[in-house]
Amino acid sequence: MGHRDDLLTGAKRCLVEKGYARTTARDIVAASGTNLASIGYHYGSKEALLNKALIEAVVESGDELGRAVAAEADADPGADPVGRFQAVWTRIIQEFSDHHELWAASLEIFGQVDRVPEIRQAYADAIQEGREGMAAMFRRMSPETGAESSPAVGSFLQALATGVMVQWLVDPERAPTGPELAEAFRTLLAWQRGAAAGEGPAPE
Repeated sequence: MGHRDDLLTGAKRCLVEKGYARTTARDIVAASGTNLASIGYHYGSKEALLNKALIEAVVESGDELGRAVAAEADADPGADPVGRFQAVWTRIIQEFSDHHELWAASLEIFGQVDRVPEIRQAYADAIQEGREGMAAMFRRMSPETGAESSPAVGSFLQALATGVMVQWLVDPERAPTGPELAEAFRTLLAWQRGAAAGEGPAPE
């Protein structure tokens, strides 16, 4: 592995250990066993190197998360939908916890999407892949649902995932758990069934 790959690997390690904003060029050099001149030669700047490292790391973690969620969604086809929903979201939250530092670093860079087109494009692509992955998961869990509704469901679940991730990063003690999300899901289902049956609001 040459200096270019060494730098990328070292930058990924620094993102996890120190975060985006606190990582210096010297940190990357120490983590990669290279030298300062190599950063400019191979990547042009420390920022360009960190951006590439973060994009690759987020994509890799997103792929890992997708595989874990797919495995959980397929684990018990006979379980009730809410039970499977709870199992899937418990696994998603566990992935957020296991890779806390990386997901935190990914949030640090959101403020740069207007200034760095590569980051905007990479994040846009990752979000779209998340939508599609969530939609595919929902189709496997609920095959009777029409395919035309899958994109909207995928967008909803991706929005939920993003919100849950932020809550776990900011306030893990009070962030929702898988069982709590499942309970909210049950409440929404009950509300929808009541609305479909023409029931009015419960008396106070």
